[in-house]
Amino acid sequence: MKYIDWSNKTFLIAEDEEINYLFLEEALKHTSVKILRACNGEEAVLLFKSNAIDLVLMDIKMPKKNGYDAKTAIKEINSTVPIIAQTAYALSGEKEKILSSGFDDYIAKPIKQANLLEVIMRNI
Repeated sequence: MKYIDWSNKTFLIAEDEEINYLFLEEALKHTSVKILRACNGEEAVLLFKSNAIDLVLMDIKMPKKNGYDAKTAIKEINSTVPIIAQTAYALSGEKEKILSSGFDDYIAKPIKQANLLEVIMRNI
C-alpha cells in the first residue's frame, strides 16, 4: 500500500456504532490523520463548529440528529468542506438520494479500506 501522509489534516467521523468507528480509525491509522469522533449528529455539528475540520465521514442513521440534518447544519457553517456519507442502506435509489441532497460523496457499508481511501482522496 502506498504511503499517505495526512498528518496535517483533521477528519471528523460521525458514527454511533463503536465497531464501525473502530474500523474507520484502524483503516486510517497509517495516514497519521487526526480523527475526531462524534457519536450522534448533534455532537458532529458541535465538534465541527469548534475545530478546523478538513473532511467529514457522516453516518446517515444516527441518534439525536440524522446524517442528512447534520450535513445541512455543517454545510451552513462551511459549504466547501467535503462530507462523505457512509451508510449500510443499499436500497435502490439511496446513493442518488444522498448525492442529490448535498453530500459530496458516498461509501457503502461494509466499507473496504482501499475503497475508503480512494473516496477520501477523490474529495480532499
